[in-house]
Amino acid sequence: MARFVLYKDTASQYRWRFIANNGRIVADSAEGYYNKADAQNGINIVKTEAPYATVEDQTLASTYR
Repeated sequence: MARFVLYKDTASQYRWRFIANNGRIVADSAEGYYNKADAQNGINIVKTEAPYATVEDQTLASTYR
């Protein structure tokens, strides 16, 4: 089952990872937080906003010449 993992890094800051069903990390906090609540808020933002996120495909050929 996919899950978020909340942990402390080597600098004792809180971080999170989102791990897919296959065990691979597909997202992370990208920064450490001094407060656990701030890291948990980051998780909640991803949970809330992800269903509405758009996909920006930057692989499409440019129309400019």
